[in-house]
Amino acid sequence: MRKNSVKNTRINGEVQRVLAEIIRSGIKDPRIAPMTSVVAVEVAPDLKTCKVWISVLGDEKAQADTLAGLKSAEGYIRGQLAHTINLRNTPQLTFIMDQSIAYGVNMARRIEEVVASDREAAKTDEGNENEEDQ
Repeated sequence: MRKNSVKNTRINGEVQRVLAEIIRSGIKDPRIAPMTSVVAVEVAPDLKTCKVWISVLGDEKAQADTLAGLKSAEGYIRGQLAHTINLRNTPQLTFIMDQSIAYGVNMARRIEEVVASDREAAKTDEGNENEEDQ
């Protein structure tokens, strides 16, 4: 099976959906933040390994705790994955922290700040022009 084949793409999507459900409702570890999402999944073509990119809404401590909780629950998650999806091999999971959502939120906030400061600058410029005309 090639890396970008239709079959591999479908397997990646199904594994991502099932892992998101397991993390959301199956794990009772208090270290795992409630706002944890599975951003992407990449299953190797031989189905031996799987990279799971996760994103956690929260500070760095919450992210580190969630990553530690997921690594400790890897056996349970893998077992639930094997029960849910019938694959020839159940892949070994590797959890990777993804900062893209936090980065996007931060950039959106910065853009809003720049737009707001531009509006304020435009208002003060209009006020100065009106005073000069009088």
